[in-house]
Amino acid sequence: MNKTMLAAAIAAAVSGSAMAQTSVQVYGLLDTGIEYVTNAKESGGNSLRVSSGGSNNSRFGFRGSEDLGGGLKAVFQFESPVLSDTGEIDGPLFRRQANVGLEGKFGRVIIGRSFTTVYDFISPFDPMGYAPRYSWASTGGGTLGSKYGMTTAFDNMVKYQGEFGGVKIGASFGAGESQESNADGRKLAVGAAHQVGGLRYVLTAERVNGVTGTAIARSISRVYHAGLAYELSKGADLKLGLRNYRLERPVGSQVRADTWWAGANVDLTPMVDVTGVVYYINVKNGVNASDTEADPLMFVVRTRYTLTKRTNLYATVSYAKADGGVPIGVTRDSTEDGGVTGVSDNQTGIMLGMQHRF
Repeated sequence: MNKTMLAAAIAAAVSGSAMAQTSVQVYGLLDTGIEYVTNAKESGGNSLRVSSGGSNNSRFGFRGSEDLGGGLKAVFQFESPVLSDTGEIDGPLFRRQANVGLEGKFGRVIIGRSFTTVYDFISPFDPMGYAPRYSWASTGGGTLGSKYGMTTAFDNMVKYQGEFGGVKIGASFGAGESQESNADGRKLAVGAAHQVGGLRYVLTAERVNGVTGTAIARSISRVYHAGLAYELSKGADLKLGLRNYRLERPVGSQVRADTWWAGANVDLTPMVDVTGVVYYINVKNGVNASDTEADPLMFVVRTRYTLTKRTNLYATVSYAKADGGVPIGVTRDSTEDGGVTGVSDNQTGIMLGMQHRF
C-alpha cells in the first residue's frame, strides 16, 4: 500500500470514529388547520382563516450530542419557530432554542436561550399542553391589559436540571446585561417535581426584574405555581394547576391575579383521545381597572385521531367569557401565536387541524 492510500485509509478510520461519537438530528413539527373565531372584528363579524399552531406551535430544529467519555456528553440545540400557514419565520430565527451545554450523571447544564424551568416543569400539568388553540396555562387571553402569566423563555440563560431519588429539580438564571445595573432585567426560575405511584406534583417560582430607567425603582414580577396530576387508570389522567401572579410597580398599586385550571386527558381507544379543561383567572387587582372586574373563564374540549405515531388529526372547540363587558379572546396572545383579538365579552373558537412530526 503506497503512502497516499495509507493516509486516506487512516483519515477515513479517524473520521468514522469521530462520527460514531457524535450524533446530530434534524427534527420538526408542522401543525396547521382551519380556524373559525366569533367576535373577531370591531363590526362584530367573525373570522375564518388558515392558522399555524393548533395543538403545538410549528417549528424545525437541530439538536445533537458528542460523547466525551466517562458518562459525559456535550449537547447543543437550535430551534426555530415557523408559521406554517405562510412559511414565514415567527420572530428571530432561533427564538425557541439556541444553546450549548454538558450532560452527565449530575444532570444537564446549558447556556444560551431556552425555555425556563417553570415552563419545563408546569407544561406536563396542563391538559392542553400549552396548545396555542387553546390554553391559558402560560398566560391569559390576549385582550387583557396584562396576561398575568409566566415567562416562557429567557435570553442570556444558564439552566440546570437533574433528577435524584425520584425528585426532579431545576433552576434557570437569565442575566439582564444592563449597562445601568446588573439587577436590571435579571431573571430567575426554580422548580421541583416528584411522583408517588399515580400521583405527580410540582412547585415552581419565578422572579423577573424590570429595568430602572428613569424611575426611582424597578418593577418586579413574582410568579408561583403548584400542580397536581393523578392517573385514574391507564390512559386517564386528571390535572390541576394554580398560578399566583404578582407585579410590584414603582408607580401605582401592586397587581395580583390567580389563574386556575382543571381538566382531564382520556384515551377512548388506542387511536382516539379526548381532553377537557376549564381555565379561570381571578384578577384581584389588574393593570387596567377593568381587568379587575373581568375574571375571565374559558372552556375547552379537544379530540385527536392518531393516524400514525407521527401524524394526527384534531378538532378543538373553546368558549371564553369575561364579566363587566371587558373584551376577551380565546387565544392566549394576539401576536406571537397569531391569535384573533376579542372585541366582545365572549368569544368562541373552533379549529380543525393536522399535525405531523419528523
